[in-house]
Amino acid sequence: MAAAYGNREEGAEPAGLGRGKGKTMSLTVRTVEYFYARVENDPARAYEFLERLATEDVNLLAFSAVPFGLNHVELTLFPDRSDSLLQAATKLGWNLTGPQHAVLIQGDDHLGAAADIHRCLREAGVGIYASSGVTDGAGHFGYVIYFRETDYPEAARALASVALKA
Repeated sequence: MAAAYGNREEGAEPAGLGRGKGKTMSLTVRTVEYFYARVENDPARAYEFLERLATEDVNLLAFSAVPFGLNHVELTLFPDRSDSLLQAATKLGWNLTGPQHAVLIQGDDHLGAAADIHRCLREAGVGIYASSGVTDGAGHFGYVIYFRETDYPEAARALASVALKA
């Protein structure tokens, strides 16, 4: 996701949210639930966990893995349907923490896309707790934004109004 601040081409109009270089930007904003699971710090364990999710027909919208202590990895799972993940976890005897809430934004990439989203949230008085974004290299981006639970409802409203304008 292009996140260059102040590096616009000379004479170019600032790209507003929903626009990129004069084009209408396709933007979807989706509120999502996410869950944490911890596994042993062994590549086979993470693979087995993800393989079991697929076997149980659990579709993930997003996923991340980070070290947790010396011997574990914390997986963050963003299921398409929380109920399917919870059913699988119960069936497989997994302990999940959650749900927590986040916002998944997907859209057409343009220079300043991340800045536009952050500006919208700043103007709504909402702070971002954490975020992670990626582009597909073909002009589209995905961006997961985490908020404190107390800020989540206002953030979802602010970003939903942006999606309606796009």
